[in-house]
Amino acid sequence: MSHGSAENEGTGNDSTGEDGTGPDTTEQTGASAEETGSMTEAGDAADTESHDAEATHDEHHGNDEHDGHDEHDGHDEADGHADASDSDGDSDGDSDGDSDGDERDLFVGDSGGEGRPVVLIHGWPLSSESWSAQIPALKEAGYRVVAYDRRGFGKSDPGDSYDYDALADDLDNVLGDLDLSDVTLVGFSMGGGEVARYVARHGEERLHSVVFASAVPPYMLTSEDNPDGPLNEEVADEMHSGLESDRDGFFDSFTTSFFSAGDELKVSEEQRQDAIRMAGQSNQEAALGCMDAFGATDFRDDLTKITVPTLVIHGDSDGTVPFEGSGQRTHEAVEGSRLVLIEGGPHGVNVSHPDEFNAALLDFLS
Repeated sequence: MSHGSAENEGTGNDSTGEDGTGPDTTEQTGASAEETGSMTEAGDAADTESHDAEATHDEHHGNDEHDGHDEHDGHDEADGHADASDSDGDSDGDSDGDSDGDERDLFVGDSGGEGRPVVLIHGWPLSSESWSAQIPALKEAGYRVVAYDRRGFGKSDPGDSYDYDALADDLDNVLGDLDLSDVTLVGFSMGGGEVARYVARHGEERLHSVVFASAVPPYMLTSEDNPDGPLNEEVADEMHSGLESDRDGFFDSFTTSFFSAGDELKVSEEQRQDAIRMAGQSNQEAALGCMDAFGATDFRDDLTKITVPTLVIHGDSDGTVPFEGSGQRTHEAVEGSRLVLIEGGPHGVNVSHPDEFNAALLDFLS
């Protein structure tokens, strides 16, 4: 197993106040830290049940199923043993295997430290590097920051399934391998689905709170019983076929929309190109499978299971996962949740508006 590292520079934001489970709250906002990386095994536990700034990572051992868009040394499959870093990045441990013995490796970055853990779950089709504007601020505020690459993205091995049961089980394995408790889960876009499904599937015993950032719940796909879903079937089919037929062209177009409010790109071209680079690291099968999953998974029942303090943060100009069909409905579904709506924020609001995003997150965490 290899070890990666990431260095990000940034400043934290002072914050005050705490969100509990009281009345709903809505807010409108205007417009060097080291991360130790390790590989931890994530079993495909759900596979037998059913079929998402700067950062540098060193070369890792990949899987032959990977599409080869980033450099790696191939091997036929994960070796079944992974190193899990403690706060010093020194201790080694074996992750829990799954019930069918089919084990995969996830790349996990862990800042270590004694602070309360914050686990960052990235959006599609990016990697944990997409949190580079948040990790330094969280570390400076005293939190232990864990950010991992979803199966088939970034440096993580592909899997045999990309449904949300499998993805939530991966998250559970990360928390279990690192023996984390009192955790805040922060799910961006597709990652919000993992947060909702994790609670429904594994409960809240390890959790302190949850955050849905530009997130896809409660249910993206428009249907007779979900008329407010922001993604109709025709558009979903076009996205799938577009990624199949012209991967590079699709990512170029998608990242433009991802970071735009209306017709205005809200990030630098360098930042958009960095997102394209991350997208290019994804395994094609994983990218297609996860696209289908975030578009067609119903999280409405999952959201009813959430009782811990909850933050919903969204850009009011999100054209990829529009607020009215997602964040607003999630806020309404989770009793006592806090809503922060960022003025002029596109989908990738954590990159376009990092100061507002970080301030809202740190205020909630405090």
